[in-house]
Amino acid sequence: LQDKLINMKIIVIIVAIIFGIKLEGFDCKIVQFIFGDSLSDVGNNKHLSRSLAQANLPWYGIDMGNGLPNGRFSNGRTVADIIGDNLGLPRPPPVLDASLTEKDILINGLNYASGGGGILNETGTYFIEKLSLDKQIELFQGTQELIRSKIGKRAAENFFREARYVVALGSNDFINNYLMPVYTDSWTYNDETFMDYLIGTLRRQLKVLHSLGARQLMVFGLGPMGCIPLQRVLTTTGNCREKVNKLAVAFNKASSELVDELAKQLPNSNYRFGDAYDVVSDLISNPAKYGFENSDSPCCSFGRIRPALTCVPASILCSDRSKYVFWDEYHPSDSANELIANELIKKFGFSRVDQVASPSPAPSIAPSPQE
Repeated sequence: LQDKLINMKIIVIIVAIIFGIKLEGFDCKIVQFIFGDSLSDVGNNKHLSRSLAQANLPWYGIDMGNGLPNGRFSNGRTVADIIGDNLGLPRPPPVLDASLTEKDILINGLNYASGGGGILNETGTYFIEKLSLDKQIELFQGTQELIRSKIGKRAAENFFREARYVVALGSNDFINNYLMPVYTDSWTYNDETFMDYLIGTLRRQLKVLHSLGARQLMVFGLGPMGCIPLQRVLTTTGNCREKVNKLAVAFNKASSELVDELAKQLPNSNYRFGDAYDVVSDLISNPAKYGFENSDSPCCSFGRIRPALTCVPASILCSDRSKYVFWDEYHPSDSANELIANELIKKFGFSRVDQVASPSPAPSIAPSPQE
């Protein structure tokens, strides 16, 4: 009888351990790890108190959740939000949120993106604080140590190999580095040598991510950054800056070739390149074709004072945010992000990770404060 009781206790303990692991989230869901800049930031810069790249004032986030600023540099969702939702992946929280636990990471993944960040460490230094891609990868290494200590080496290895990875940076390396004479890179390099430097750095970083277990990885290219309102307002004509657009096209070509090269070279890697340049360019050139009315100025602006680099409480909002391609001087609106994300999903035939949950709906547009 005593032996039977002992055996029953052992069984109960084993069952408790198994179910405990499940309840603790150790069954290793497929999650995302996102590396990027302000186009993907979901709140990391909110935790960088000295950073000048901030989206922590109204009217950022007005069309999402409770309508309060949430760290996204938009009125709503990012492209990564929308793609992840459609694939059935959880939205990863910002890595700098001190309240996060290992369980949160196992269930939701992490977002390392930082407004002002670039592939190069020197990019965006005038924002004072930002996370470069090297720093983001360093934080990811810290995440791995944390998860290994929680669930063990083998389980952690499986968790990180099954995860999806997004790398979406590069525009700041041009707009907030190479194209600005305050940075030494602007006079140290020419177009060709700077591109070699940038792609060479990205090659090293993608190899490091592979060595850390990243197998399912998407590198996103640049849109026509010479057509963002900030670049247009710097011209006398208000037209797109074609020199800047040519740099984006050259970067996309070089990084696409790099991703193809690494996909063949690195074992068990599924590395892909996501290029939405053409659809964004067409959207800007022919907004009415896609149901938009304005593609050359920001919805959130400070009257006739241009460029107002961020959206602030005193800014004036356009009457219908769903009809504007750009939210502020730099960043697309939620509606534009949805169109871009859907084009990428269609282009790459992305399939859902789960077949149960449905994607989060697009936010309903809240009334403008002036209405």
